[in-house]
Amino acid sequence: MSGKTHDSIESYIDSPEKIKSLYRRVLLVVSLSQVFGGAGLAAGVTVGALLAQEMLGTDAYAGIPVAILTLGSAGAALIVGKISQRYGRRIGLSIGFIVGGLGAIGVIIAAIINSVILLFASLLIYGAGTATNLQARYAGTDLANKKQRATAISTTMVMTTFGAVAGPNLVGVMGDFASLIGVPTLAGPFILSAAAFILAGLVLFIMLRPDPLDIANKIATYKQEYEPINKNNIVDKAINKRGLMIGATVMVLTQIVMVAIMTMTPIHMKHHGHGLDEIGIVIGFHIGAMYLPSLFTGVLVDKLGRTTMSIASGITLLLAGLIAAFAPSDSMILLVIALSLLGLGWNFGFISGTAQIVDSTEPSTRAKTQGTLDVFIALAGASGGVVSGMVVANTSYATLSLSGGLLSLVLIPIIIWTRRAGHNKV
Repeated sequence: MSGKTHDSIESYIDSPEKIKSLYRRVLLVVSLSQVFGGAGLAAGVTVGALLAQEMLGTDAYAGIPVAILTLGSAGAALIVGKISQRYGRRIGLSIGFIVGGLGAIGVIIAAIINSVILLFASLLIYGAGTATNLQARYAGTDLANKKQRATAISTTMVMTTFGAVAGPNLVGVMGDFASLIGVPTLAGPFILSAAAFILAGLVLFIMLRPDPLDIANKIATYKQEYEPINKNNIVDKAINKRGLMIGATVMVLTQIVMVAIMTMTPIHMKHHGHGLDEIGIVIGFHIGAMYLPSLFTGVLVDKLGRTTMSIASGITLLLAGLIAAFAPSDSMILLVIALSLLGLGWNFGFISGTAQIVDSTEPSTRAKTQGTLDVFIALAGASGGVVSGMVVANTSYATLSLSGGLLSLVLIPIIIWTRRAGHNKV
């Protein structure tokens, strides 16, 4: 058995073409799952807050659904990361998506019986699909070299666009379908989510063989056994810790800003006379901007560097906050521009931060570390969701947007200071 495994790993090490072929296949399978996963994301983002508002009868707690969803995402990120580290990406990601689909089914039942407790419990479980959709981006990087990593991340993310943009624009259609079968209109999009997440899980379970993390881990182990020891190991570890800190900081701050403004935009629009279809269009543009520029962004991150694109993220998020804050409430065009910039700024930060984290991890601990860091990202989103509702209830949507834009600027001094400190030490 061990001899067979040894021969198999040697065949990958001796054949760069074989690794490239597997790398391309993994990207294809993960990308296919991301199409379904993206569609599954749409319901929670687009109508989660509206469903809670309708059931609770107040705006003050409208941010709670996104907060609960992201808390569920945090727990799932940790669990999916640990399962993936132990049993491989295929098992971890499949379980995460299918559990998320079951959560969406729970939301539908909660809407039918008008149970707020079941709604919140189901949104917690539904968060597993969101966490898994994000963690799937790592699977494409397991066999990529350093110059391919951001591009690999962006390739899988751009495929999410097809489902993620279609989902919000099917809100009206799914609402009509739900009404026909006796389900509350706002629960309609969760029907799509349930089917999409479960399909994404099945695609990975059936097609993600051999497991990319397993192959990467065995190759790394083989190289440690048969190649000379790296004398710069201590320096490499210091760089890795710094890289993890920078990557995590970038993603946490961009997540807080993006979730806070995105969560309250549907509520803001509804208060100023915009219908569900218009809300779906704005959120569709937003989610499209989160994922569609990914191929372009990935190339820029690999060419211009992680730091440059992280700073670009902060500047773009500032512009988004300013436009959202000062745009007339009846202006669909300016809301589309603001939310598109919000998605784009998140995209810059997310891909540059993720690439930094992949650069700073080894296959033997990669999935577990990535899952742990995703917990902090999800918790950041949860805090953004909770605070957003309270800020708007006590001040205004403009105040929330302006505060979010200004917060994003914190990225720039943190990144510059951290890099300077790192250069001084090394």
